[in-house]
Amino acid sequence: MPTFTAPDGTRLAHHVTGEGTPLLVLPGGPMRASRYLGDLGGLAGAAHRRLHLLDLRGTGDSAVPADPSSYRCDRLVDDVEALRLHLGLDRVDLLAHSAGGSLAMLYAARYPERVARLVLVAVTPWALGMPATAEDRLAAARLRADEPWYPEAIGPFEAWLAGTGDFDDVFYPFFHGRWDDAAREHVARGESETNEGAADVFGAPGAYDPPATRAALARCTAPVLVLAGARDGGPNPALARRTAEVFPHAEVSVQPDAGHYPWLDDPKDFTARVAAFLAGSGDALSAPGTAR
Repeated sequence: MPTFTAPDGTRLAHHVTGEGTPLLVLPGGPMRASRYLGDLGGLAGAAHRRLHLLDLRGTGDSAVPADPSSYRCDRLVDDVEALRLHLGLDRVDLLAHSAGGSLAMLYAARYPERVARLVLVAVTPWALGMPATAEDRLAAARLRADEPWYPEAIGPFEAWLAGTGDFDDVFYPFFHGRWDDAAREHVARGESETNEGAADVFGAPGAYDPPATRAALARCTAPVLVLAGARDGGPNPALARRTAEVFPHAEVSVQPDAGHYPWLDDPKDFTARVAAFLAGSGDALSAPGTAR
């Protein structure tokens, strides 16, 4: 397991799989260890890439920092830059999932000249001041009305979104395009892989400056792929399109029947879309179900 040192002296780990051109991968959660990403449905082989999956500080095999405030999203940008320098790369291809998308956008805003290509998978664009709404999540949930687990889940889910109920384990099928054994196993690992204290700090006051980030990303010349699951409510495809509009050179790909973890729902479709974009072939937009 390779390690490197952040500017503040914290030892950080990244997990490497595959062979080929490096692709730096930022996990979501926020602050979930990168192991939940696996090999992203076989992306390393499909795209001929060497994946470097970063364990953010205080998660997975990375050390706990001396300063807990360094879990804040904007401060984690220094860790991403430290990994680029450690790998000796002039420019990087970067992929981020969910909450990691805000970190990736802050990195691209601060270091636009260091980003070659950017892939944002089911990103939560807090850095742009655009959170998913309760209405978005409820509309996506209602797409699942014909599934056997739905009657038990929908009432408590509506109460949670309204602020009158707590999060419940029965909600988890709403976040997956397919509620199967792979999804259940993924959920079972989630609590042990997440640093809940760090997650509370990730979006603390001062983490985001949406107007400044938008202005900086408007000058980012890197090609960007924003990939959304058609069954995901946070972000739904409409929010993914709004995210793409911030960048000068962005395309949107909507994966049918996928939720918040599209590489689990249909690995072949996911890897085909991302590999095509990374190769610069333009096929990510022409895949079935894709929309601008």
